[in-house]
Amino acid sequence: MNGKKNGVPDRWLDYKSVGKRLTGTRFIAFKVPLKQDLTRELPSSHVFGHWELLDAQQQNQELGLIIDLTNTKRYYSLQDVPESLLVVKILTEGHHVPNDHAILSFKRAVRTFLQDNNDNDRLIGVHCTHGLNRTGYLICRYLVDVDGMDPEEAIQLFNSSRGHDMERQNYVADLCRGPRRSNVKIDQPGLEPQRGESHQRGVETWPQSPQRDQRDQRDQRDQRGPPRHTWNHRSFSLRRTTHPRHHDDRYDPAPGPPPPSIPPAHPRTPAHTEWNRYPPQGESRYRYHPQGESRYKYPPQGESRYKYPPQGGDGRYRYPPQGGDGYRYPPQGEGRYRPPAPEMRWSSASHLQQQQRRRASPPRPPPPSLPRYTPRWATGGDGGEGS
Repeated sequence: MNGKKNGVPDRWLDYKSVGKRLTGTRFIAFKVPLKQDLTRELPSSHVFGHWELLDAQQQNQELGLIIDLTNTKRYYSLQDVPESLLVVKILTEGHHVPNDHAILSFKRAVRTFLQDNNDNDRLIGVHCTHGLNRTGYLICRYLVDVDGMDPEEAIQLFNSSRGHDMERQNYVADLCRGPRRSNVKIDQPGLEPQRGESHQRGVETWPQSPQRDQRDQRDQRDQRGPPRHTWNHRSFSLRRTTHPRHHDDRYDPAPGPPPPSIPPAHPRTPAHTEWNRYPPQGESRYRYHPQGESRYKYPPQGESRYKYPPQGGDGRYRYPPQGGDGYRYPPQGEGRYRPPAPEMRWSSASHLQQQQRRRASPPRPPPPSLPRYTPRWATGGDGGEGS
């Protein structure tokens, strides 16, 4: 398996997860425990994390300290380590013999832990990527420089306890023929151990499957809700999702005013599991149910569907005659008829007279009558002479 940035390390599956305790010491070597995000695609039998490390402990053996020698921080964090364990991180470059600073930091971490746990028998777990070369070199370096053990004996003890032999010959040659490192500043304080922050075992990871992918997609779709432009965006599934909690309700501040209520979904809007842009093509495709047996917005007017039925055999008049059975408005139910139009007798002569009568102006009144002339007007009463 090739090493990937977001996958398991190269050749990580080729080595045993945990070795045995080195006889006469408190050391135990193992390969790097990986967080769940990196082992998600592995079968459950190949998964190795910190909780699996605790399960692999033998009877009457308790792990108290982990010394991480990897040169990266991507394999796990304190959130992945159980709270019962302490972790010391010493960045150590691979393929090369560790420098004096890394060796001294390792000796200080071991000496401090042994002094603080003199009354118990807790173990010191050491790992690099594979738990073999850097791990074996620094454990053997401590046994040779501090405990005075023979280099070849220390190497043989480590190989038999780990279950694999050290592969880097430059490490073996430096242990056997290289100079011993000084222990002058070993009692000075070194790196402060940090306690893990994981309170309980996480959910076990299993291989990916099509059913699991479909379930995850449905959960994400339920959390987002349907698109706003769909016809049924107001209806959504109430199925419980697997979204994790981000905080504890016990530490929440005082509750504020309740949020505004959301109006309920339309009663006619169906709640579909899959979001469709168009409504289901069921028995009826109308937005409103048909009014009765017929599905027309307005029922047909009798046997004929014309607004005005033809008047006669061949002709279709715009206005039906006012008589017979051709009414302009059809009957509105049983026994409900509009009153028939009054019967009229039409003739051309009477029609012309009515038009002339409307157009003619009213007659003028006659002039006032004048008195008729008489000879008495000329003479007057006094004979026409005047006074």
